Amino acid sequence: MRRPRRKAEETRGDILNTAETLFRERGIAKCSIADVAQALHMSPANIFKHFHSKASLADAICDRHISRMIGRFGTLDEPAPAPERLAIVVRKLMEAHLQDLRDNPFLFEMIFLMSEADLPSGQHYRRLIENLFADLIRQGVESGAYKCTDPQAISQHVAAAFASVLHPVLLAKAGEAELHDRCDGLARLVNAALQNPLAK
Repeated sequence: MRRPRRKAEETRGDILNTAETLFRERGIAKCSIADVAQALHMSPANIFKHFHSKASLADAICDRHISRMIGRFGTLDEPAPAPERLAIVVRKLMEAHLQDLRDNPFLFEMIFLMSEADLPSGQHYRRLIENLFADLIRQGVESGAYKCTDPQAISQHVAAAFASVLHPVLLAKAGEAELHDRCDGLARLVNAALQNPLAK
């Protein structure tokens, strides 16, 4: 009997899981598409049907990881007032990145190697972060704590302000004590701007 054909999503998921395991064990630089194909008992051509290059495969792994991580913060329900909630969320997000740098060095290696490229996972990460901040700002406006007419537009500036404590490559270049101090200082500055917008 012929084996039933697997759905493309299932095959894609198997490729992602196997590649992630191999990248974790060997590092992305020492692992090829042929290695992934061999571990899955399939041809490299079959992998290329789903991922056009090793970079696109690594990008998809990063994107999946980013979606899971940001998803946790998207449902974060802090009972604190808006200014405190913003500081708490940013600190927790920064600490999640720092934990990743310790626990998943292979992910950091991928992000570092591809940081110069404008890949979909980087664009997706930026959108997720901006949407997270937009929601926090919107809640602050509704509670009367923030004065802002366009939370979505302002969220882009807020995300940029926190880049030095939320971008994995920048995080790796500073000590944790310095990062925590920087995170708290940035949160104070952003909150001050959101509570007291500049006069036009």
